[in-house]
Amino acid sequence: MSFFHGTHYREIPTSISTPAEATAGLTVAVGTAPINMAKSPAGVNAPVICYTYQEAVEYLGYSTDIEKYTLCQVIDTHFVLNGIAPVVFINVVDPTRHTTQKTEQLNIENRKIVFPKGTFKEGLKIKVTEADQLRQLQENNDYTLAFDDDEKLIATLVMDQQLQTQVTAEYKVLDTSLVTAADIVGGIDINTGKSKGLELVSAVFPTFRLVPGIVIAPKYSEDATVSAVMRAKVQGINSVFNAVTYVDVNQTEAGRYSDVPQHKNLTSLIDTYMYLCYGYGKLGEKKYALSSLAAALSAKVDGLNGDIPYESPSNKVLPIEAMTVNGEEVFLGLDQANYLNGQGVTTLLNFMGGWKLWGNRTSCYPDNRDVKDNVLAVRRMFNWIGNTLVMTFWDSVDDPTNKALIDRFVDSVNIWLNGLQAAGALLGGRVEFREADNPVTALLDGKIIFRLFIAPPIPAEDIEWLLEFDVSYMNALFE
Repeated sequence: MSFFHGTHYREIPTSISTPAEATAGLTVAVGTAPINMAKSPAGVNAPVICYTYQEAVEYLGYSTDIEKYTLCQVIDTHFVLNGIAPVVFINVVDPTRHTTQKTEQLNIENRKIVFPKGTFKEGLKIKVTEADQLRQLQENNDYTLAFDDDEKLIATLVMDQQLQTQVTAEYKVLDTSLVTAADIVGGIDINTGKSKGLELVSAVFPTFRLVPGIVIAPKYSEDATVSAVMRAKVQGINSVFNAVTYVDVNQTEAGRYSDVPQHKNLTSLIDTYMYLCYGYGKLGEKKYALSSLAAALSAKVDGLNGDIPYESPSNKVLPIEAMTVNGEEVFLGLDQANYLNGQGVTTLLNFMGGWKLWGNRTSCYPDNRDVKDNVLAVRRMFNWIGNTLVMTFWDSVDDPTNKALIDRFVDSVNIWLNGLQAAGALLGGRVEFREADNPVTALLDGKIIFRLFIAPPIPAEDIEWLLEFDVSYMNALFE
């Protein structure tokens, strides 16, 4: 040791670990985007995280046709209507597969050539006839390209001389009708080994260091194959995390509210980690899948509670003007909406205070009566607490199993749980290290178990007032 004369200090690690909280309401959306309009395209089957509307439009493009381009409705519901960020987008539209190549004669009007919606700038060719031969015009030298307010690509000629009235144009146009359920489901490409579609949910945490909270695929989740994969992909993410998925009821197969329970059972839409949504929300000319509206609302409620998902999004106002099913406006009465709730289905209700999300139960209800499974807010709290514990103590993996380690775990978690209780996010919670859970044989094998007891608050779903005539008050007549 070197010689030292004087006073000095050094730092040691804090004995209480600060929780590395998981993002409760991080939405991961899989769908289609108008990538032909993107300034900096995010790429196909490449997760991109966006914190602003401007970022999303830059990476994905934006179209008002939210039925064709489902990620645009997620941009609306999260950034525009609720001011929620961040959101992770996974676009499956592939310009090499989901496009139509066209060659046709187009008119020149006021030095402008108008291309249809969905046209790509890339690969576009404009040719004119000169001396009985076709000459290809050059962008920026002969014309400029820009999208107009109707999302059509406009080529504006900048030549000195007016050309003939027509040109020969070669271009490709996005065709989202070519996108199938298999594209949303994705999987592993056998040629490249790369993940696609919903398989990329597991890439979110390694890429962005954020844990998925809610996984959605507006419109496409109405497909039974897609919804089945969605509920599988939100469980055991990266082998250690859990999320929930918000799924839309197929409106074609269950057009009436009374058809929904049978459809739910026939398609096995029954799962602890699934929040099943019936109906679309209409605002102006746009119709938003309830899964997208509900995901944004859930994240908004979480944000108002410090990013802790203990409060239900049910009975919270949604920024819509009407409910639609199969494109037609529908008004459900309280009894009808409650009927759906009793079958584990969430819907829209305009009863008091405007249009609201209505439903607390996950789709495993009423088959599963365990409150931690069938109440969305409780399910999400269990997910969030479990995910937070994994993240907080990951650095302690492979540390020596000694009394100091056990005490640090127990003390840190109990302090954290007490804080959650003080904030109203838990009714109570504690962690215990029990000898019965940790036999010597398990300890020798490097395995330790902590038992966590938590009680998130239950939504006040059924509030009843008992009114009774109290005869004793008749004595007031004689006072």
